[in-house]
Amino acid sequence: MSSVEVAPAADLEGPGPGRGLTAAVTMLATVVAVVSGLTGALMAAVSLSGHVFGAWASPEPLSPGLIGAAMLGVAPGLLMVGRARVWEEVRTLVLPTAVVLLGLLAVSLLNAGQLQVVRGGSVFLVMFSLGWIAVLGLLALLALGCLARQYLEPARPPAPPVVPLPAWSKPFMAVLGSGWFGIGAGLLAVPGFWAALVPWHVDRPDAQALGVWGIALGVGVLGALAEDDLTRLRPALTALPGVALAVALVLGVRSSAVRWSSGPGLCLITLVGGLLAAGLIGQWLLSRRASPQA
Repeated sequence: MSSVEVAPAADLEGPGPGRGLTAAVTMLATVVAVVSGLTGALMAAVSLSGHVFGAWASPEPLSPGLIGAAMLGVAPGLLMVGRARVWEEVRTLVLPTAVVLLGLLAVSLLNAGQLQVVRGGSVFLVMFSLGWIAVLGLLALLALGCLARQYLEPARPPAPPVVPLPAWSKPFMAVLGSGWFGIGAGLLAVPGFWAALVPWHVDRPDAQALGVWGIALGVGVLGALAEDDLTRLRPALTALPGVALAVALVLGVRSSAVRWSSGPGLCLITLVGGLLAAGLIGQWLLSRRASPQA
């Protein structure tokens, strides 16, 4: 009587849906979270005290404080990347993170004459400036390598959406993402014109660095709209309110430097409030859909 071998259940089911998440991307996200959180907390804290602290010489403390706040706010979301199983669950946060790393490195090198190490200053600022370039350069190269490795991973059709975005939220997400991306692109590409529209005093590297963050936020929000599945957005849904709250704290403490009654000032309130609303409402919808299954 011949014996019949039964294949394991996993073999019968075949490979799971989506592109498997590589260890390289998980490690990159963790390293960036730690570096970004520590550096961002330092930059934001010094800005709150009323002093300018950054890799380049800024005209006033608000811009480096906002850059630091964004770095600090995104760190909790990056720490969640390790919990994901497939690339589709993290790409709405990892791809914008790569945009920030590459963009800030490019802005720093293009404005090398404004760096603290070139202009001279306190030893601490000069060392911070050197470290900023070295760490950004290393992380940018690692990001390119990790993304290349990730896209070499075998791709399978992703699972169908489990918790699609509500229809009423899609126009809101489209406007929010387009707003951040458009303003960011303007600040980065044409800082001489767009810097004058920022409701506080900025110079060229400040405007371009803020533009990089605007583009990254726009890519993340529009990417979430394209994913159309809240279960693939958990890290991004954690990062959005984190960035919004950290930025709002710096803006609130340094509010005297902002021309709130101007059009750009009102636009800033709307865009930051939109990030907070998108993150919190997304988390609420996801938890409400998951609660009956618990």
